[in-house]
Amino acid sequence: MDASRDIRAAVYEELRADPLIDTDDIEVKVFGSDVSLDGTVPSQAQFSEAGVAARRVGGVTTVHNLLDIALPSQYWGDDAALARLANQALAASAAVPEGIQASARGGKLILTGMVSSSSQRVAAENAAAGTGGVISVINEIVVESSR
Repeated sequence: MDASRDIRAAVYEELRADPLIDTDDIEVKVFGSDVSLDGTVPSQAQFSEAGVAARRVGGVTTVHNLLDIALPSQYWGDDAALARLANQALAASAAVPEGIQASARGGKLILTGMVSSSSQRVAAENAAAGTGGVISVINEIVVESSR
């Protein structure tokens, strides 16, 4: 039981130390060396980062990320604003080539365009996911095969 309490405390500490995560509504449960994250976060990026942070803790073997994404009220229903912010984030990233576009529907971003490598595809998804209010990202970016 002490090991579970130690892991739980270490996971909370790791989550709170990460400036990219709002921990106000996250609950950590530990079962042996398995960690479960429950509650809500305001974006897809925070959802992903919370799982990564929990995995950094020594003694954790499995992380069950059961967090829900709860959009801040200022983003509800404003897909045009969400798409605009995501496109700004894409344009600001040096790793994302020109021609990648984001559109939004119901808080979900849809990425389209063509890139020359899978790392550029991943970079675009990461840049877009960091936009506040994103529920999820549907990555339809095509990687051109070099011939």
